[in-house]
Formats: sequence, C-alpha cells, structure tokens
Amino acid sequence: LNESTQRQFLNREFKMALCLCGLLSTAGFIRAAAFRTPLPETVAITASLALIVFSSIGLGAVLPLVLQKLRVDPAHSSTTIQVIMDILGVVMTVFVSTLMLDSPVGQYIISKLT
Repeated sequence: LNESTQRQFLNREFKMALCLCGLLSTAGFIRAAAFRTPLPETVAITASLALIVFSSIGLGAVLPLVLQKLRVDPAHSSTTIQVIMDILGVVMTVFVSTLMLDSPVGQYIISKLT
C-alpha cells in the first residue's frame, strides 16, 4: 500500500463496512426478533451492532496507515484495535441504548416504528 493506492483502499474498506454493517445488523435484528425481544430493545441492539461493525472496520483500515505514517510497525494495530473495540463496543452500546430507550429522541423514533 502506497500513497497512490491508499484512497482506493479506504474507499473499498468503506464499501465493505457498509455491506457488513447491513448484513450483520439484519442478522442481529432477526435474532433479536426470533427471541421475542421487545421492539425498542431490538432497535437499540441493531443500531449498536451497526455502529460497532462500521467503526471497527473503519478503525481497522485507518489505524495501520496512521501507525505507518508515525513510523511504527503497522502489525501492532491488530492488538490495539481489539482493545479499543472492546472498550468502544461497550461504550457505544450503552450510549445507543440510553439514547434509544431513555431519551425523548429515542422514544420518538420508537413511536414512529410501532
């Protein structure tokens, strides 16, 4: 990967993030619905899953490039991404669940879906 191919790489990773985000969110929604999870919780879980998948793919694409620019071995990014996404995944899930279940905005969105 060099300067001239980085944009193409990031564009491809962005498209992959959208595809995987849609696919895994759909699977998560179906699973939550199959277990008869109430709709507000199902929407919160699905939104959290979409955000986590998209951000992990984005971070996984960008972090090695950033480390390379800093003249640090990009191989270190794999363990760094795991730790960051473990923490961010919990934070994002709590944030999205709070937004969707306890705020007027979330209640408005849920009311439009039911």
